Amino acid sequence: MDYDIIISAIKNASQNNAVFWKDHILQRMRQRKITVSEVLSVLKDFQIIEVYNDDKPFPSYLLMGYAEDRPLHIVAAVNAENFEIHLVTVYIPDDSIWMDDYRRRK
Repeated sequence: MDYDIIISAIKNASQNNAVFWKDHILQRMRQRKITVSEVLSVLKDFQIIEVYNDDKPFPSYLLMGYAEDRPLHIVAAVNAENFEIHLVTVYIPDDSIWMDDYRRRK
């Protein structure tokens, strides 16, 4: 898989309001006190750290980025053909699970 295509699809979707917010991510954002602007900030500058090719209806990707100084992980299902994304969940990575850079599991 060419990550450049996926990264481009995610960035295009966020710039063109082709972002679908699943109920689950909205619930988790409220619980974890993560704002819409923080999520959108990460969608501008992120790295793909895990791939879930078998997810349906579209492959999903674990994105890692920072909102200000706060690290966030976002799971996004990507319809690269139509340049749209479906946000599944978001969380603050746990230091007990993730290495210092929050990009690799311990």
